[in-house]
Amino acid sequence: MIKPIIIVAVSLAFSTLALADQSMNVPGAVDAAGNKVLTIINKEPPGQRCNNNTQVAVEVANVYRVPIRIIPASQAPGLPAPSVFYGNALIAADGRDHNGMSSFQMVADVMDFEGAPKFGKTGLIYQEKVRKDFDVLKAVIKSGGK
Repeated sequence: MIKPIIIVAVSLAFSTLALADQSMNVPGAVDAAGNKVLTIINKEPPGQRCNNNTQVAVEVANVYRVPIRIIPASQAPGLPAPSVFYGNALIAADGRDHNGMSSFQMVADVMDFEGAPKFGKTGLIYQEKVRKDFDVLKAVIKSGGK
């Protein structure tokens, strides 16, 4: 009984790490100081998955000290939209992993594995009153405004 649980746990851990194994040539994947950049590529105009990824960027910006770029698909020709990259590592992409829709946990797993720096304390988005309103906004986005 324990053996199958261990196998499942190890499989899940490796599948999360496999996200970072896929890479693409992302413009501006590293900033001038050599730091990896979290890049979110949105469709034009942004749709449901793009808006979700933008909200994930808000959460990331309140925990991790990393540069974040949100760009329209026209500024990243040949790359899928929506998509999310950390450096050149693919996290989510349209028609590929997670069909272009990321989550904070997916991004955090990759960033933690890569040793991305964190702030000493979390930002405003994690205060109870703000978080409640933010979670309502995210739910409306995920439901497509319904």
